[in-house]
Amino acid sequence: MNIDLLRRLCEVPGIPGREERVREVIEEDIDGLFDEMHVDAMGSLICTRKPTSGRKAKPTRVMIAAHMDEIGFYVSHIDDNGHLWVNPAGGFDTRNLFSRRVLVCTASGDFIGVMNPGGKPIHIASTEERNKVPTVDEFFIDLGEDAEVVKKKVQIGDFVVMHEPFLEQPKKVVSKALDNRIACFVAIEAIRKLETSRAKTSTHACEVVVVFTTQEEVGLRGAKTAANAVNADLGIGLDTTLACDTPGVPDKLRVTKHGDGVGIMLQDGSMIADHRLVEDLCEVARKKKIPHQRCILPRGGQDGAAIQMSNGGVRTAAVVCGTRYIHTVTESIDRTDLQATIDLLAAWLTTVK
Repeated sequence: MNIDLLRRLCEVPGIPGREERVREVIEEDIDGLFDEMHVDAMGSLICTRKPTSGRKAKPTRVMIAAHMDEIGFYVSHIDDNGHLWVNPAGGFDTRNLFSRRVLVCTASGDFIGVMNPGGKPIHIASTEERNKVPTVDEFFIDLGEDAEVVKKKVQIGDFVVMHEPFLEQPKKVVSKALDNRIACFVAIEAIRKLETSRAKTSTHACEVVVVFTTQEEVGLRGAKTAANAVNADLGIGLDTTLACDTPGVPDKLRVTKHGDGVGIMLQDGSMIADHRLVEDLCEVARKKKIPHQRCILPRGGQDGAAIQMSNGGVRTAAVVCGTRYIHTVTESIDRTDLQATIDLLAAWLTTVK
């Protein structure tokens, strides 16, 4: 696995509606893997790979959706003291926002700031004040500059992401934005695996359309428009999902477990997967001895739902990688699960007729 690519994908900033830097990283890396590429009006990168075997007049068209955006903020107000106030783009648990370093991305450059909620520090706060969990609109960003300097650098509509380094642990990878740069990485690595194995046996008879989508975190928006344009026969939503195999969570709510392999999602808050496609994926995993786990997520969704409901309806499933501490700066995935996700997607594509 090209972990350096995953590092670059995770560390580059890109929130819903501002995914262009992520797209640039992807475009630089996928040269030669696809026959056609274009960017649609929503900013999604649509990449088509034609069949390499069993060519026929109308091959089965498979759409794989991997969203580029991470949760973040837009600057909504700059006060007279130079503090930035923000509006969220995506869902945050504010308990994870205290005392964070952030990157404010502007036309004149990127600036590191610190995010905190308004209010008294612990030394002078009452018990009631210390126990209160602030709402998102109570958090502000301090760039450590005079107000007049800040107002020259930053304007309303500039965007903000968490600013934390990518971390490799012996068995895990930890970063902000693994949701969903993992899926972008998996899609690229799976297609690269097909390409490098092409001289051997790993050819595919289907037409593969990988769409690196925009604005998933605010309602699957890029996938909706792209899916209608692609008009696929089969769909795969490629994403992260919860891995709650951690203290304080009942076993029945864990969704997936680190080390048990790629997740094959049967149901989430946005989609019920096509049961035939689920069984096909499981059968490929069994035959190829790829570790896998069937899973259900009670709430939350992914781009597969947009594919499923496009045009006249598309048979769709979701392939996911279990992620601990999701929507935080310490999102964590297991390296073996990541490899299993790549292996399953590549192997399944060779079986589609």
